[in-house]
Amino acid sequence: MPHAPTPDHDEPTTAPVPLRVSRRRLLLALAGAAALTAAPLGGARAGAAPARAAERAARRAGARAAERVIELLARLTLDEKTALLHGATDPDALGQAGYVPGVPRLGIPALRLADGPAGVRVRRAATALPAPVMLAAAFDPGLARAYGRVIGHEGRALSQDVLLSPMVNLIRTPYAGRNFETFSEDPLLSADLVAEEIRGIQAEGLIATVKHLALNNQERDRMSVDVRAGEQTLHETELRGFEAAVAAGAGAVMAAYNKVDGVHATESRALLTDILRERWGFDGWVMSDWGAVHSTGPALTAGCDMEMPGGAYYGAALRRAVRDGRIDEAAVDTAVRRVLAVRERFGLLGGPGEAAPRPERDPRAGARLALRVATAGATLLRNEHGTLPLTGPAARSICVVGPTGAVPFVSGGGSAHVVPDTAVSPLDALRARAGAAATVTYALGEDVYGKPLTRTDPAHRLDDVGVAAGETHRYEGTLTTTADDDWSFFVHYSGRRPVVTLDDAELFPAQAGVGGFVNGGIGGRAADGLHLRRADRHLPAGTHRLTVTAQGGAAGQRFRLRAACGADRAADVAGAVAAARAADSVVLFAYEDATEGRDRTGLALPGRQDALIRAVTAANPRTTVVLNTSSAVTMPWLDATGAVLQMYYPGQEGGPATAAVLFGDVDPGGRLTQTFPRSETAHPTAGDPVRYPGHGGVEEYGEGIHVGHRWYDAEDVTPLFPFGHGLSYTRFAYEWLTVVPDGEGLQVTFTVTNTGTRAGVEVAQVYAGPSPDLAARGIDQPRRLLAGYRRLPLAPGERRRITVPVAARTLSSWDVTRHGWVLGTGAREIWVGASSRDLRLRARTWVAA
Repeated sequence: MPHAPTPDHDEPTTAPVPLRVSRRRLLLALAGAAALTAAPLGGARAGAAPARAAERAARRAGARAAERVIELLARLTLDEKTALLHGATDPDALGQAGYVPGVPRLGIPALRLADGPAGVRVRRAATALPAPVMLAAAFDPGLARAYGRVIGHEGRALSQDVLLSPMVNLIRTPYAGRNFETFSEDPLLSADLVAEEIRGIQAEGLIATVKHLALNNQERDRMSVDVRAGEQTLHETELRGFEAAVAAGAGAVMAAYNKVDGVHATESRALLTDILRERWGFDGWVMSDWGAVHSTGPALTAGCDMEMPGGAYYGAALRRAVRDGRIDEAAVDTAVRRVLAVRERFGLLGGPGEAAPRPERDPRAGARLALRVATAGATLLRNEHGTLPLTGPAARSICVVGPTGAVPFVSGGGSAHVVPDTAVSPLDALRARAGAAATVTYALGEDVYGKPLTRTDPAHRLDDVGVAAGETHRYEGTLTTTADDDWSFFVHYSGRRPVVTLDDAELFPAQAGVGGFVNGGIGGRAADGLHLRRADRHLPAGTHRLTVTAQGGAAGQRFRLRAACGADRAADVAGAVAAARAADSVVLFAYEDATEGRDRTGLALPGRQDALIRAVTAANPRTTVVLNTSSAVTMPWLDATGAVLQMYYPGQEGGPATAAVLFGDVDPGGRLTQTFPRSETAHPTAGDPVRYPGHGGVEEYGEGIHVGHRWYDAEDVTPLFPFGHGLSYTRFAYEWLTVVPDGEGLQVTFTVTNTGTRAGVEVAQVYAGPSPDLAARGIDQPRRLLAGYRRLPLAPGERRRITVPVAARTLSSWDVTRHGWVLGTGAREIWVGASSRDLRLRARTWVAA
């Protein structure tokens, strides 16, 4: 969620909208919502009378809260009301994403809003958790709740009130730059996980904001693209997670940048009122993404309650529109009431219902959860000839290759980037785990930081320059190249970025996209924490003019200019090959930087990593490739590897987690939540610019309901790795499938046995086939859809009989003629297995209305 430029178009006008509601009806609605919120979500009944008493107490509390909201609303001036509906500058500058001033005369405190998909992003250090896509790989809703509780606790401890997370947009295209910030390509899995994460966040007193409603599945043209998805597609795919978030009690929803069916999401009454509030019963408030509001009246009356991060449309423009009679003040009151009601529910209005004192941070508890998630989501994609775990002779000497082996790869870039308290590199973690029993060596393989530029004049070294506060450092010189070559230039800096020109062209111009964010990954920071920028240039042989201008600013500045040419890269690869040949086993770390604000340009590993992997595996076939990538990548080198371990963006404990999995201290517990295609031309959005990235400003979801693994089944396309895939260090057998009706749903029962000699984790998956009755009515259905799953830790030889419930909603489809869900009755097939393409058991059942 970037600090986008403030829109500068003229304010549209609208006729007054009568939205007045009687005080009695308003009190009843607020009290009912508050009582529903206060009621427990589950648990054993202790008798009807106590339950009724608790319900009466909750309704009384809700009525008191509703009365307070109405009283505050009546006392607020128009200026104060509008000030509660847009952001402003935080006078305390805590570094969070947003700030809404309070109303001191009424005791209403300010509101702070922090980014938080993988931890709380403020100026202070926080627990950097594994990326949500890694959390999702565990297929464990309970773990998602624990993840949410850590973020919720830290958000409160770090003086925040609202978390701008979780993100539940589906992984629709592998190119999307924020795939690591969300959960899955599958609607059911995404819905389960977002609901539990929200419950965890809000259990700690932090308001969760589910985002981005809706169809914000790419970064390219995200401010302007007009996304078209049919009614059935919308409800059966993208909206399912948002509906689950509302059912879980999410306090806020963020409206997306993009248009939906020709209308900005922030102005879509169909989304924000008809579906969100009237169909789903959402009783929280809707805020815009940062800079996503484009109007005053249309946005406010459509249901967008808060403009962030400033008040270009909901500040003076809104007050003028009300005073001029173009917008009824009742519309403002409605939005303010929604905001106040949620704040009252969380004790954020001051006074009698004030929130509990803020807790202290618990970094150790955060680190434990980060490690737990990183091991649970570690996904073993390939393991041939017993390459993993590293045991016996194979573990006597280990060569680590790759820059992300020696530098912790914590998180992606943009609003998901969190600065951790501490992070250990995989190299250090492997050395600590191996101890004296093994030799662990290191080879760079690929240079991402550059080498010092050799100078003829030592007085003008550019490798470590300090510039005092208020001073300017200038350098003019030449760079001589002896042959045509591809060069990479790197500038490391603190403070303001130095201006570097080569042959009068700036090497590191200002970047379009995500302004104001610190990049994550490995491409955004040097090993010592300095900012990092890279530029690749092809240079002909000859002399090239080089200039550097660095401003010291108010606090001074440090910078260094480095470079790498073809000879440097060849030497790095040769060193890695020699080290790999001398070792018993190789662990090669490959990476891909992804960030909010831009999509990936391809599915191959960036730089020359594919060539490095080919060279190293040729020297030592007992090579494990560890992937620190955001989403699917192509693997032309796959067959030459011994093993491939997907570690995504593993958070601050990624080093120890990787070592634990490689040595077999834990079983790799993750499974793919997105299908990995074999090539750039064999995935749901390949080859059709209308599907991605859009044509003429319009993008159409031409695949319909066949998102992700459903498309591969519908088109009979063989993926590189299917949805749900992931290997273990042991083996599992499936037996004795029975399926029985349970109301309008099903109970799917089967037995899973660990047939190996090691403890392991299996993720058993249930898939359902289409309904012949719905097919006869012309309703499109997936060939198979994920209907349920269960994460199963099993000891050696352990056998467990489990039942996975399949809900009626999962067996239903959206009927566009009825504008609602219709149960898919008749004979339906049920499969059970270890992935969408590894289906071990099959049965036929009858679903009756």
